[in-house]
Parts: sequence; structure tokens; C-alpha cells
Amino acid sequence: MATPRLAPLGFWGKCTFLVLFLVASLPFAARAEPSNSVPLLFDARDRLPGADLSTLSRLRFVTTVDFPPFNFMDQTGRLAGFQVDLARLICAELKISEKCQIQALPFDEIETALESGQVDAAIAGHAPTVALRARFAFSRPFMALPARFAVNRKTLPSGETAAALAGRKVGVLSATTHEEMLKAYFPKIKPVEFDTRAALLEALKTGSVDAIFSDGVQLIFWTASPAADACCSLFDGPYFSEAFLGEGLSVMLRKQDTDLTAAIDHALLMLSRNGRLQETYLRYFPNGLY
Repeated sequence: MATPRLAPLGFWGKCTFLVLFLVASLPFAARAEPSNSVPLLFDARDRLPGADLSTLSRLRFVTTVDFPPFNFMDQTGRLAGFQVDLARLICAELKISEKCQIQALPFDEIETALESGQVDAAIAGHAPTVALRARFAFSRPFMALPARFAVNRKTLPSGETAAALAGRKVGVLSATTHEEMLKAYFPKIKPVEFDTRAALLEALKTGSVDAIFSDGVQLIFWTASPAADACCSLFDGPYFSEAFLGEGLSVMLRKQDTDLTAAIDHALLMLSRNGRLQETYLRYFPNGLY
């Protein structure tokens, strides 16, 4: 069975999506006002003491280059993205920047590289699952990926919450966790199933459905892109569900590296408290995922 990965962004292809990411980062007057906050994943009462890494010779992070805006190659051929910057911030917070290395591998090679000791930590969009937790350790989540509704501006709901979609046709990708979540959380909505994301988005754009329910990351960039042609906007939400959508993005490590896992947890806690995590999020998600 393939390793689960949260919200893969390859349906346009990595090059096309990167263009959409850059375009969507520009001001867009017709867009709904975004929320410039990040849901708190660390309780204010958390006490994560970290660990002594003085004997660590180097920390080798691994990521990919096909998951923008989380990780990609920029115009100069340099690794960039939200997770790449976060890895650098973790190293800086741990005061080991000079020992830090970040490299890229194909996603399906990362588990083997981690288990064999070629790398020390993966920050590449892995979703913690029961199967993966049996083999690897995970840091505390640093980013939750929600589901969102998007609506056609020509048929806006009369209310401001999902209750206004009761009895209306809402598109969703068939055989996905978003379909299961839509039916479980919103039983009064009339789900319309689509086999491909392209067909789902086209149905919303043409108005054959009143709304769609899908991955929030993909929807924020699509609604702001030239492909959407200002047809649609996000509506209500965001919606979180550990049961359907997983725990969120985490750093994946070897089980025996308990000190390193504790140190990364501590670094993420401090980055959350000092605002650097939110600053980095806003740099790559200016339209507001939440």
C-alpha cells in the first residue's frame, strides 16, 4: 500500500501549480478576506524541555521538490518552500544551523533513506498513520490541513455558514476522505460525486453545482488563479477532522532518535510561541488557508 501523503498537489503538474502559487500570492480584489492566523497546535501550558544535541555531528533533513508551496525548486535552482524554511528555522532555534543539511529525494525513496540512516529527519508532507507510527517517530504537528467549501459567486448561499447549503448540490471527489467527511458532517447537503478534480472544478466554475468540498490548500490557490477566472470563493470553514484528514503535517524521524524528536518538538513549540511559525506560514499562504 502506498504511503499516505496529505493533500498531494500534483493535479496540475508541479510547474503549473508553482505558477498558480506565485500568481495567487498577488493581491486580488475580488477575493474574500483571509484569516491571517494559524490554528494553535501547541497548548499554552505545554512544557517540552527538548534534549541535549551537543554530540550531534549533523542533522540531515530530507524533503521533495514536487509539493509547492511546501517544497519546490525556485528560479535559481535552490530548494525553497514552507517546509524547507521551517527546517532551517528549527535548526536555528536549536542553535545547530552550521550542522544542518537539507536535501531532496523522490517522495517514494524517503522512507528507505530514513530507515537506512542516509538522512535523519523527513519534512516532506508525510501523514502520521498507524502503519507509519509502527516504523517511525513523528514530531508534534506543525500545520493542520483543513477541508474547505468553495462556492460559485453567481449562486451565493443566503447564509454565511454551511447550514445555508442544505438541500443544495455540492460537488466532491468520489472515493475520497473528503466525500466521507462531507456525508458525515453535512447530511442535509446533496453530494454530487466526480471522478477527477478537473471535472469537479469545472462543475463549480460553470455553475452545475452550487459548491464543492475539497482540500483547503488546493482551493485557496485555485480560487485565486487565472484558471478560476474570479468565478468562485471560499465559503465558511475551515473544517478539521483527525479521523478523516489526519493529525496534520509533522517531521518524521527514526524511532530510536528520541532525543532528536524531543528537540524538534521543543523547537516547534518555541517557533509557535515567538511567532516565527506564523510569519513563515503567511509568506507561503498569503491568501489564508484558515
